[in-house]
Parts: sequence; C-alpha cells; structure tokens
Amino acid sequence: MKKNDLSSKSIDELWVLHEEIAYLLSQKINTEKSKLEKIADELALRGARRRRPYPQVCPRFRNPEPPHQTWSGRGIQPVWIRKLLADGKTLEDLRVSEEDALPRTKSPMMAP
Repeated sequence: MKKNDLSSKSIDELWVLHEEIAYLLSQKINTEKSKLEKIADELALRGARRRRPYPQVCPRFRNPEPPHQTWSGRGIQPVWIRKLLADGKTLEDLRVSEEDALPRTKSPMMAP
C-alpha cells in the first residue's frame, strides 16, 4: 500500500486498519512469546539440579570479644580468626566446648 493510498483514506478507515494491525501484531507477539517460554522451560529443565540438603553445622570456634561471632571451621577463615591468630592465639584457644556447640533448642518460655 502506498503512502498516497493512506492519505486518501478517511479517519474511520485508517482507524480500522490500525486496529487490524494491532490485532495481528498482538497475535504474533503472543505466538513468539509462547515459543520462547517453551524453549526457556526446556533449558531450565536441562540445567536444573537439585542441591542436596546439608545438615546444620554447629560452630566450632567463638570469638572471645564479641562472643556472638562464631565459625564452623568450614570455608574461608573469618577476619576475626585471622586477626586473633596473628596476635598469637591458637585455634584451640578459640574452640567451643562440646556442650556449647550443640544446637540450641527453644526454651519453654519462648514457645508460642
């Protein structure tokens, strides 16, 4: 369709043409979207791995000041461990006693 053809049409005819084009574009976009979603779902199924559950790890080392800082002994050493080791402490000095290392249960007073 030439530009001259469009300029010779009335506003009503142009509006109908606009609505037809918008409808066709909407259909094509929805078709492409569903294709892409299907491909994305297939890729997600292929690459998805379930992570195995790890048990809760109790802290093995505690900072004397402040005592809320703990480390399980796994992963990279925290900064506070490195500083205390540099100051001459040993990991045995920071080790948590076995009874303190057990996971704490809720006290009866904290029960709902």
